[in-house]
Amino acid sequence: MAAVVGLLLFVIFVGVPFAEIYVLLQVGHAVGVLNTLALLILVSMVGAWLAKREGLGVLRRMQEAVNAGRVPGKELTDGFLILLAAALMITPGFLTDIVGILLLLPPVRAGMRRVVRRYFAHRIEIL
Repeated sequence: MAAVVGLLLFVIFVGVPFAEIYVLLQVGHAVGVLNTLALLILVSMVGAWLAKREGLGVLRRMQEAVNAGRVPGKELTDGFLILLAAALMITPGFLTDIVGILLLLPPVRAGMRRVVRRYFAHRIEIL
């Protein structure tokens, strides 16, 4: 288990930045430096708008669940995934922006919500 975590951390902290730099250089070479920077800014603006819209929707659904006397489990998971998407959008680069925008889309988030729930259910069973 420790080896898997170590490999995952290596990929996140070493592999992703190298991949981002490679993609940035390729896009910069293809469309120019200024266009690349403009595209990065545009993608970040669209992602920020989507994160705000989805985040406010989750807050509204969370409040509705609490008012109805339910525990907002689904909504909390969505909130976590939206926060993760926003963090990915802050990270400069196209690959992290793509993953962040995908996480902001409700169908993708629903699939990830199932994965996260299964992961945590499994972790709770181990304890």
